[in-house]
Amino acid sequence: MPELATTGAAANPIAKVLVIDDSAVARGLMTRWVDEDPDLALVGAAVDGEQGLKKAEELKPDLIVLDVEMPKMDGLAALPLLLKAVPGCKVVMASTLTRRGGEVTIRALSMGAADYAPKPQAGRLAGAEEFRRDLLSKLKALAPRPIPPVPSARDIPAALAPAIRTITPAPAAPGAPVRKAFAPAAQPPASRGAVARHTVRPEIIAIGSSTGGPQALRDVVAAFGTDIRVPIVVAQHMPALFTKILAEHLSKASSLRCKEAEDGERLVAGSLYIAPGDFHLTVRKDAAGFYAVLDQTPPINFCRPAVDPLFQSVTEVTGGKALGIILTGMGHDGREGSRILRSAGGTILAQDEATSVVWGMPGAVAAAGLADEILPLNRIGSSIVQRAKNGM
Repeated sequence: MPELATTGAAANPIAKVLVIDDSAVARGLMTRWVDEDPDLALVGAAVDGEQGLKKAEELKPDLIVLDVEMPKMDGLAALPLLLKAVPGCKVVMASTLTRRGGEVTIRALSMGAADYAPKPQAGRLAGAEEFRRDLLSKLKALAPRPIPPVPSARDIPAALAPAIRTITPAPAAPGAPVRKAFAPAAQPPASRGAVARHTVRPEIIAIGSSTGGPQALRDVVAAFGTDIRVPIVVAQHMPALFTKILAEHLSKASSLRCKEAEDGERLVAGSLYIAPGDFHLTVRKDAAGFYAVLDQTPPINFCRPAVDPLFQSVTEVTGGKALGIILTGMGHDGREGSRILRSAGGTILAQDEATSVVWGMPGAVAAAGLADEILPLNRIGSSIVQRAKNGM
């Protein structure tokens, strides 16, 4: 394979990128996208894991885009070798939206991959604008150097834009449950003395996560024993199918029953419910207790599922007697929901910067003064257990 010629579009790049994919079409598109981006520098491309390992040792990239299924050496076999060959390098898995692709992706994340970008089937790649945006925004979020100040609007990934859109829900189908649109709280961050902090046990535990979230969630739930006697609801930014596989993996790592939430399903104490990919999850309450509501109203913070509406709904049904946790992830989803929950007397825990793959979501919560505690990942699970037993 001849050496890759680049256009040199990145005069002051925030990261050097290596692309490894056996598909000529996928490799050609991804290398072009990276090369054309003003913030990224394409340093090379490879057709399989074996060639990719050699190029990684030679080129020392900051970031690697790694295909899952390749001849000679596939993505799973190459991943640990790449991480060893280039310490500090972050790997983004490019996997297809299939059951096998999801299984391999979850395994790769547990082995040290930083993130993933689900790619369409080969025949749909040419028009895959969403995949392009997703891949480039994740590469920029994982870059070791920040984007230079005062960039033009076109240089900012949509998922990182700070503005919050006003959401107008689509009309509900006849008989379908109606969910109120998420509205950002207008009040300033609550100080610790502004509202009464609840000392009772939380009635619900709500968790939000994104980039780096699958492994963080696994570490958190592994610390749970049988002491969690309230429902746990989770919004993890993931596509459909992948969330079901994630729930299965979390069940194996924990004593909890972990599953994808179903519309209208009763929430049982000691069980964990993950929002299915491409659906918002909110919680409602009637005389019989809490139940899940799923909908496909427009994305919030460019995400579906989103953390903000989940936290808002939990606040509404518990009166603020809830514990919210914001784990690693890019963007700021969860900040406004945390504001609403904490203003009602709830408690917010945020993962610290040192243990986050990307300190976007927890960093936004911390910067807004909404975190009661900012903890390393290895202390979050035990803190949840303590608060679930003894009160917030």
